[in-house]
Amino acid sequence: MPVIVLDRDGVINVDSDNYIKSADEWHPIDGSIEAIADLTRSGYQVAVATNQSGLGRSLFTLSELDAMHSKMRKRVEAAGGEIAVVSFCPHVPEARCGCRKPEIGLLLAIHEQLPLDSDSTWFVGDTDKDLEAARRMGIRGALVRTGKGRQTEKKGLVSRETTPIFDNLRGFADWLLDI
Repeated sequence: MPVIVLDRDGVINVDSDNYIKSADEWHPIDGSIEAIADLTRSGYQVAVATNQSGLGRSLFTLSELDAMHSKMRKRVEAAGGEIAVVSFCPHVPEARCGCRKPEIGLLLAIHEQLPLDSDSTWFVGDTDKDLEAARRMGIRGALVRTGKGRQTEKKGLVSRETTPIFDNLRGFADWLLDI
């Protein structure tokens, strides 16, 4: 079964420069929940790979992060979809760990549960770090303009010839399911 890996903040939910610190602060981007449900119903397994340095910064606890992910999963399930795996990095950038994107530790953790195939797996993100992780893992990358995506696109580091760009996750899902 093919796999779609999604970044969380800025792709599935509204991002904040002040971090998303609780389930009350977690709000889905319009159309993202339904897009995940459509992908699931079309035979894709969906995974999430997310840097969550707010844990390392003591801005929220692991139980608060679990509550955010529970809310996300429940919303997706209510729409008829499923998130098979959530993999997160709790470290601050200065830790230089192997799991923080653009490193591939999160993708390797997902790969242990859901085989990531270079021909059929997509990683959808809103930053160049997401796309770099996809490249390093040997899977396809797609950029969405939500979250930090517009800024990423303006940096000029993303080539439309090699990386498809979409307004949001709904646009990616519509494109993929129409192929």
